[in-house]
Amino acid sequence: MSFRSLRLRLLIAGAVSILIALGLAAFGLTLLFERHVERRIDAELTVYLNQLVANLTLEPSGELAVHRPPADPRFEEPLSGLYWQIDVGLVGKTLRSRSLWDSALTLPPEREVDDVPHHYRVPGPGGEELYLLQKSIELPPRLNGSRVRVAVAWRAEEIRNSVRDFASELVPFLILIGLLLIAAAWAQVTIGLRPLAAIRRKLGAIRSGHARRLESGFPAEVQPLAEEIDGLLDAREKAIERAKARAADLAHGLKTPLQVLNGEIERLRGKGETEIAADISSLADAMRRHVDRELARARLSYVSRNASANLRSVVDRVVRVVKRTPQGQKLDWDINVGESLTAPIETDDLSEALGNLVENSVRHARTRISISAGAEAKQIFIVVADDGPGIAEDHRSTVLARGQRLDTQSEGAGLGLAIVSDLAEATGGQLILDDANPGLIAKLQFPADLDPPEGKSKS
Repeated sequence: MSFRSLRLRLLIAGAVSILIALGLAAFGLTLLFERHVERRIDAELTVYLNQLVANLTLEPSGELAVHRPPADPRFEEPLSGLYWQIDVGLVGKTLRSRSLWDSALTLPPEREVDDVPHHYRVPGPGGEELYLLQKSIELPPRLNGSRVRVAVAWRAEEIRNSVRDFASELVPFLILIGLLLIAAAWAQVTIGLRPLAAIRRKLGAIRSGHARRLESGFPAEVQPLAEEIDGLLDAREKAIERAKARAADLAHGLKTPLQVLNGEIERLRGKGETEIAADISSLADAMRRHVDRELARARLSYVSRNASANLRSVVDRVVRVVKRTPQGQKLDWDINVGESLTAPIETDDLSEALGNLVENSVRHARTRISISAGAEAKQIFIVVADDGPGIAEDHRSTVLARGQRLDTQSEGAGLGLAIVSDLAEATGGQLILDDANPGLIAKLQFPADLDPPEGKSKS
């Protein structure tokens, strides 16, 4: 599958879009989880803050103290990662949890007393980063009216670890979702491109002659394309018909002058100008052959392959006619053609092709003509052989070549073989000439119709 493939491009675009979407989803979910963790920590730290403020008391000595610190045992464990600290602004005294050991936190300054907790990231013991929740309050007069900053801190690494653990658990699910989405995109592309595959199959059927038009039955988005193609096929068919009519008109238009020319040739012969008459007659014959061949080509401009001709029926018809001729009555005929053999060609076209082959053989055969048919290697063939002089090998290509001057062909081979060759090629087959020792073997073969048209089953 090359990059020119529409399927590959759609799949790559879909996969890239899915990866971008999943990357943004991973970033957003991780960020939301981090916010969630911070809110949970805020809720817990706020409880500790409120406990500290509620348990502030004034000692008999006039100093502030925490009557009942928060009960979490981590506040008592040195360097546990959970700390509290109270800075008394007027006297510069600091109260702190035992977990700080001999360290103290540098609390951020607060400009106003608003009794609202604020978040900070501050360095803690050993330089570790702490997530700190702090609020500045003014104590009532019974507690000497001091302005204090109360703070509770949590090791920030634990937040990062929680987020990291969440991300590591999230990634496999995102990978699974990504694979499912890519599979869904592949299915979507496959289903979405089926109408184009159907168009391709129908175009193949049109090319092979099994169908004439795409017609309807496509999705609304594809139907206009099918209608345009059908319109082009209609225009092409009309153009072919016009070209056939022009070729036929031209050929028929030339026939009349040729007939007049034949009359003039006879007049020349009557006057004794036999040499000039012979030259003009030779040219007229060549022109007549060209005209006949162009008429045959015009009829073959559009050949339907959705056709079938019974070989035995056509052979019997052609031989029955030729046997009535004086030359045909003198020959022995050997017919070996099965009753059920068929070829993918119109019956009239096969009759014309076989008629030309048989007439050529009758013209040159000495005593015998054999006609046989069969099937081999996905080919249907019919063979006409005679015991005449044959055609030299170096002249066979000239006999069958298109556009060659037929008046220069040797061994008496005429227009018939060229017409047969044209017809065979128009139906996907070919005409092969070979030696019969003595005589000529003409093998006309067609591709076997192994793939029946849509909607038809093999018989």
